Parts: sequence; C-alpha cells; structure tokens
Amino acid sequence: MGGKSILRVIPALVLAGTLSVAAYTTALAASGVKVIVNNVVITSGDIAKRAAFLRLQRQGGGAEEAKRQLIDEVLKRGEIARVQQSVSTQDVDAAFARFAAGNKMSTDQLGKILDQAGVGVDHFKQFIAVQMSWPRVVNFRFGNANRLSGGDLVKRMMEGGGNKPVTTEYFLQQVIFVIPESKRGAITAKRQAEANASRSQFPGCETSKVFAANYRDVSIRNLGRVLAQQLPEDWKPLVEKAGDGMTTGTRVTEKGVEYLAICKKRQVNDDTAAEIVFRAEDLGKKKAGGEDPNSAKYLEELREKAQIINK
Repeated sequence: MGGKSILRVIPALVLAGTLSVAAYTTALAASGVKVIVNNVVITSGDIAKRAAFLRLQRQGGGAEEAKRQLIDEVLKRGEIARVQQSVSTQDVDAAFARFAAGNKMSTDQLGKILDQAGVGVDHFKQFIAVQMSWPRVVNFRFGNANRLSGGDLVKRMMEGGGNKPVTTEYFLQQVIFVIPESKRGAITAKRQAEANASRSQFPGCETSKVFAANYRDVSIRNLGRVLAQQLPEDWKPLVEKAGDGMTTGTRVTEKGVEYLAICKKRQVNDDTAAEIVFRAEDLGKKKAGGEDPNSAKYLEELREKAQIINK
C-alpha cells in the first residue's frame, strides 16, 4: 500500500482547518447504532470517522459513501478471519510507520494529525489491516485459478513469436541501519549519513556480515532470487539503476535506513521467469482496468449472504 496515495493531502487539510476536533467530539457524543452487519455494529461515530477520512482524501460521498465502505469492510473482516489470512499487528504497525516516514513525519505526529482530522489512529489502522489482508483472501480463493498451465505458457510464448520472454534476475541482500522507533526523529539524519557513507565501503555479498560488524546496529538480510517483475515499487527504480556488484541508494523505512546490495544480476528466460512475466503483464492490465474482478465478485457473494440491518 503506497502511503502517499492514501493520505497525501493530510497536512494541507489540517493546516487549512478543514476539520476540527470540536466537530469530531460532537459527532462522537451523538453516536448511535446505524447499521448491523452479521451482528457487527456500525455506529454513527464510526461513520463520522470514515466521512472525515473521505474528506481527508478529498473524496466525495459523505456519510452514505462512508457507510457503504464500512459495510464492505465488515464483510471483508469477517471473511479474513474465517479463512485466517489476516496480516499481523506488527505488519499493520510497520505500514503505519512506513506511511509516516514517507510523509516525513514520526508516528506520533501522524497520530496527532489523524486525531485532529477526526479519523483517529485506530480507525486508520483498521483500514490498513483490511487493505493489506483482503488481497490475501482473494488470492487464497482464486490464486490457483490465476496460475498459468504449461499449455497457457506455450500459447503465450507462441503469441510472442515462439520465444520465452527475457527478464532480469537479481540476487539481493538488504542492508539495514536500524533506528529504534523511540529515536526515529532524533537520529534519522545521522543514520542516513552513515548508511550513505558505508555504501562505498561495501565489500560484496560474500563478506557483508563481516562488514556489518564494523557498524553499530546494522543487519544483513539475504533476499535471494528476485525477478524484475517482483521488485517492490519503492525499490524498483533504485535497483534498476544500480549495476552488478553495486548498492542502491538509501531509503528511510519503518526499520531504519536501508539499501540493497546487488549480489548478482543476469538475464534469464526459464519457465518460472516466463510465468512471472506473463502474470505481471496480466496484473498490469487488471490494474489499468480498475478493481480486480475477482475481488468484486467475492465481495458481491458476501453481500448476498449477509444480514444487513439499517437502523
């Protein structure tokens, strides 16, 4: 989930005084049951928070759109719990911290902004949890159907002239200059300077752990084989810019300051790579066309089975 795409307008709206703590407090005081979805209560206070969240994103729809979204989220949460595909609390906290860092804020600062806007940290984290968990549920349900059979692979290759698609294979290590959450604001700039300076001293992946021992609170993680189509969007341009045996530029993340080492890089065209390339192409077409049809179909099935009582 890209942080800036979700709440990129928070600072502007708060500084402009679009939302007030007083208005939010009044809304909560008048809180009452508005909808019951499969025995889960949605209150007017919940709707007020989501409506504030919509305003924060400069989206229309008001209370009605807020109610619709919350009904869908209750249905999704129930299914996430049923099939046991929820992300962990740590995953949600990490995403929250990543969003804060991406907007050059500490988590405390982000929390204050959310409270001031009338959204609240808990409401935002619940939203994050559903956003992160629901694709897992959809993949759990439809994942095998999305895999390409041997026949499909051959067909796609024939459409491309009979050749397997070529892609870039990377073997990567992750170098993390760790920053404790309690010190994030105070030492981030110092740690980033250390990480940047260390890149020219990086000896290569084989002796990276010895290298890390020369620094305080630096960890090395082997990421193994990663194809170009599997690179996270945040890292992709940095990895593609770096050469074989080199390191990427640094990024501030929820863990601290990180960069990636390119242990090995080569062009490949095996069957596994071909399937990943074709699936990435299909996913790109799906994103361009809007919502995943499997997700929409799944949610519609849940709505049809649900007991939804409006008060």
